[in-house]
Amino acid sequence: MTIYFCDETYKGIDFTADDVQPVEYENCEFVDCIFAGTNLQAFSFEDCSFKSCDFSNAGIQNTAFKNVKFSSCKLIGLQFDTCNPFLLAFSFDSCILNYASFYQLKIPGTSFSNCMLLETDFTETDLSKATFNGCNLGGAMFGNTKLEKADFSGSIDIVLDPDQNHLTGAAFDLECLPGLLLKHGIKIN
Repeated sequence: MTIYFCDETYKGIDFTADDVQPVEYENCEFVDCIFAGTNLQAFSFEDCSFKSCDFSNAGIQNTAFKNVKFSSCKLIGLQFDTCNPFLLAFSFDSCILNYASFYQLKIPGTSFSNCMLLETDFTETDLSKATFNGCNLGGAMFGNTKLEKADFSGSIDIVLDPDQNHLTGAAFDLECLPGLLLKHGIKIN
């Protein structure tokens, strides 16, 4: 039997201390909570928001994120490619997503705003119409990634091969040009 919580607010709770069992949360708010290293397998979060929470290296296999907002959260090393893809939808504002994986996910329209995405894997991901405003994408991996109409305004350290990704209608700042031409060995002054 799954435990269900709705319209609750959780502040400063350390979820790593509990013997966690799968729980369904709907329309809940989490502030300054710690989930780092916690096994959240088969949990469900729908219409929830997380502010200043730490999820670093949490296990999210088959975890459902349905219309979830992350703000100023640490999500280091999360394997989003293992979570439940049904109705998967989230947004990230001022989050640290270094070493995360979104491999092969279909997440068009996802918003990444002012995020650190160092060494993050976006290989074969559908990010059509996604926004990467003000993000640091140093070492982020793109390969056969759908980025049609994606917006990279204000983002830095982007290196991707236009021949190996789908970029029709994508928007980049002029400063991103060297990262788009890197494979050609062209120097831009």
